[in-house]
Amino acid sequence: MGTLRVPKVVPSADQDCERLKKAFDGWGTDEKAVIRVLGCRTTSQRRIIKDRYQQLYNESLIARLHSELSGDFGKAVILWTQDPPERDARLAKDALRIKRKGIKHLEVIVEVACASSPHHLMAVRQAYCSLFDCSLEEDIASTVDMPLGKLLASLVSSYRYDKEVVDMSVAKSESATLHEAIKAKQLDCDQVAWILCTRNFFQLRATFDCYKLNYGNPIDVDIKGCGNGDLESLLKMVIWCIDSPEKHFAEVIGNSIIGLGTDEDSLTRAIVSRAEIDTMKIRGEYYNMYNSSLDNAVIGDTSGDYKNFLMTLLGAKI
Repeated sequence: MGTLRVPKVVPSADQDCERLKKAFDGWGTDEKAVIRVLGCRTTSQRRIIKDRYQQLYNESLIARLHSELSGDFGKAVILWTQDPPERDARLAKDALRIKRKGIKHLEVIVEVACASSPHHLMAVRQAYCSLFDCSLEEDIASTVDMPLGKLLASLVSSYRYDKEVVDMSVAKSESATLHEAIKAKQLDCDQVAWILCTRNFFQLRATFDCYKLNYGNPIDVDIKGCGNGDLESLLKMVIWCIDSPEKHFAEVIGNSIIGLGTDEDSLTRAIVSRAEIDTMKIRGEYYNMYNSSLDNAVIGDTSGDYKNFLMTLLGAKI
């Protein structure tokens, strides 16, 4: 369950557009008004507001937000206002532009492929082609080294069945296949990729349960036992996103806050992308992992309008 709070009586799109136009006009910007409107509307409501704003004022709402808002607050509001497929396509493109060791910058691609519905993944791929005149798979293949690139390209190319269909004999057989690959430290073998990239999420969760039951450890623990390389880390991320996305996003938020400085981009992405999906579960998982409150952690590490906007998405009254 998400934490987005929508008023019981929602103003019309025209009224919301008027409030936004008034917030933009005159001396300075009324950031609180922007938060009260956009931070308390669903995806479909924001889409209608965006369309009506263009019709009423002959200008793009996104472009106006770019000119009126700045910093982490501006980035967060713009990501929230974009259609989710376009948002994730742009985030994936930004990730692939980064030339950096490790896999942290590739998190968003795994999240789109493994913590979203098959329909959303397809919409992201279509948006990516429209925005950048090439496929997401092509860009992954040309920018991410093997074997990571091969796994990521396979993940984003899949179109999984989205119904709850589980075959326990398949789960038992494929958990054994995964165990053999892990025992032999052959994590880049085709069978591992085929299982993780083809089976529906319900089938994979049953396979992971079988693995733990038959071999004693959760599969991600045994994978990490193979080493501390990028492939092991990527596979662990894939498994968490499939098995319990809330656990993955709790860790993303924790890593963005704990320690020196704050990784605002990761913090923003996690809250913006999940506020209508499972931030209630993420809040609970965050407490389990860090023995502290997610809300207090966000409040303690952010400030100003940026803090107010994130807290609004987490269900606080500002």
